[in-house]
Amino acid sequence: MKILTVEDDPVANRVLDQTLKRLGHDVLPATDGEQALALLAREQPRVVVSDWTMPRMDGLELCRRIRSRAGADYVYFILLTGRTGDHTNREAAADAGVDDFLTKPLDLTELWMRLRVAERILRYATQVRQLEAFLPICSYCKKVRDDQNYWQQIESYINERTGTDFSHSVCPGCYSAVVLPEIEKLKAGAPPPPHVRRTH
Repeated sequence: MKILTVEDDPVANRVLDQTLKRLGHDVLPATDGEQALALLAREQPRVVVSDWTMPRMDGLELCRRIRSRAGADYVYFILLTGRTGDHTNREAAADAGVDDFLTKPLDLTELWMRLRVAERILRYATQVRQLEAFLPICSYCKKVRDDQNYWQQIESYINERTGTDFSHSVCPGCYSAVVLPEIEKLKAGAPPPPHVRRTH
């Protein structure tokens, strides 16, 4: 996974870089918020691990700037700080749009776990974005084409990506246009259409 790191301390930056590489990630190091925004626009990483206190632009302002980008893919933001994780600090981080909040010195296992969470959340965010985007849909059978070029029922498509189950009913428009006329035909003694005839 491509991760943007933002840390103004050279030693801490190098340690963070080596730690993330050891966990198998590609690292884009930045030393301040302005440089981080430029890297973000060019490289489009989906995860940012940033220090809180930095010159020119602190971690909270960086997070706010990232959240203000219109139409951009969601970026998971982890804030690193030497401050105590009290209620006030956590509330300030949450208000800025921070997803996760870790204190220094950084624990390797803790960071690994948080990055696993980030991967899952970004995967779900991508799936939701795909569902919100335009889906190729057949004008006749209403099947949709997935990213593997297979056609499937829209219920199956959504279920596979979100886990949503469906219950089926009849909307008022279809009831008036389709169901009610069939009921009237049955009352008048007309044979039912082939799809509702019973076989004996």
